[in-house]
Amino acid sequence: MHTVDAVIVGGGPAGSTSAWKLREAGLDVLVLDRAAFPRTKLCAGWLTPEALADLELNSQDYPLSIMTFDRLHLHWKAFTVKLKSRQHSIRRLEFDDFLLHRSRARILQHRVRDIRRDGNDYVIDGEFRCKYLIGAGGTACPVYRTLFQKRNPRISAFQTATYEQEFAYDWQDPACHLWFFDDGLPGYAWYVPKANGYINVGLGGMADQLKMQDGHLRQFWSRFVRKLKHRGLIDYADYNPAGYSYFLRGHADAVKSDNAFIVGDSAGLATRDMCEGIGPAVKSGLLAARSIITGADYSVAGINKFSGSGLVSRILERRFVGQNRGRTEVSENLD
Repeated sequence: MHTVDAVIVGGGPAGSTSAWKLREAGLDVLVLDRAAFPRTKLCAGWLTPEALADLELNSQDYPLSIMTFDRLHLHWKAFTVKLKSRQHSIRRLEFDDFLLHRSRARILQHRVRDIRRDGNDYVIDGEFRCKYLIGAGGTACPVYRTLFQKRNPRISAFQTATYEQEFAYDWQDPACHLWFFDDGLPGYAWYVPKANGYINVGLGGMADQLKMQDGHLRQFWSRFVRKLKHRGLIDYADYNPAGYSYFLRGHADAVKSDNAFIVGDSAGLATRDMCEGIGPAVKSGLLAARSIITGADYSVAGINKFSGSGLVSRILERRFVGQNRGRTEVSENLD
């Protein structure tokens, strides 16, 4: 049996950030992830300046693909607003692999199936023993399901589903475009160019609202890609989108149990206005590591629930999660 100070289940930004700080403090850390890195990760790849700062990176020194936008082009029905807001785009294929290997933790491809307590330790699949356990495996994280699901159940009103694709493309428009609530979509669609000739396009909607209107993301997708072609943004014939689901920020009261923690999408921390998850993932990973290193309380209460501020963020929150907050069942087959 392998014995280490900390096991982190999941090697995305939340898990790799925790691993990075724990290794800096001298702990023996093992990261378990079911995928081999670098791995494809569905994500628009929207990265905030705050997240870069938390990672102690800047856009000039990051050695892989990154683009910077000084304005976001927001479209809402007939209105277009060019919002001054510095943001970045990265490719998750590269970004996650960079962060994970920067952590200097041991990395093992392994699908976690069983977690149990043995005295003050955690034993994973009868193979790995640790004092500290961090669940960073996303929405379906086995640490969340085993140790936190009953205390911190998912709320269906906060579930969002996405449909997207990233591919090589000689894009001509270097701006980031967002379309809100087009054609009745209870969410928004995006066009996010990436450095070195890549593009990510996709759309997302709130699962409860899609279910109530008997809608499917693939129907919205067909109309969306026609719009991209009509606007002269993308003329592409080989679309093959895929989908996934995650949760926006709910109550997130139970995120620590003894020496076990959940971070990032495992705790459901994506912002309520823009559904942005990388920043909250990084922040929660730092806080969990700090708790282990210093004994400080671990709480996500100080992590912002919103990507922006002011009236726009409040309007978006109300459109996304303003109703039916009390239900706990979740939706399936949303594509």
